Amino acid sequence: MNLLTAIVKAKRPSRIKDMPALVNTFLCRKGFSGITIFGRIFTNEQDVADHLNARNSVMKNHEMIHLRQAQNTANNWMCFYTLYGYYWLKGVCLNRKRKNLAYYLNPFEVEAYLHERDFHYLEQFEKGAPGWREYRHMSFPERYRLMLKKGKIPEARRKGGGR
Repeated sequence: MNLLTAIVKAKRPSRIKDMPALVNTFLCRKGFSGITIFGRIFTNEQDVADHLNARNSVMKNHEMIHLRQAQNTANNWMCFYTLYGYYWLKGVCLNRKRKNLAYYLNPFEVEAYLHERDFHYLEQFEKGAPGWREYRHMSFPERYRLMLKKGKIPEARRKGGGR
């Protein structure tokens, strides 16, 4: 299934109860385990897709949090992706040396990473996961310290191996 088909067949986030996992090495680049696009999880390996389709896992819960976040952003995928892109670009501008921080410190990812191991997290929200709204008000350094403290991002490597 390609991206255009996923867009055309996309349902409103509130109409999706479970997201199927599919293999697409173009959409899910090397270095990423999975990506949610319009109600589907794309992975780069068939065994990962089979695992996600067979049972709940931390990764599936992480991606389901993104589905519920889309419900919380006007129940619209385009609003979700626009906001996601805005926060990612803002993060890139703030820290160009470590571009992966733009991903990890995106408010949507902060909520998903902090709650991915809590399989009951989404049960408490009827109209989507709103935690990202709290994290967007935190400064970039505050989000960095929080994610570092929780072990969700690697510390910066020191140049030259010294202090």
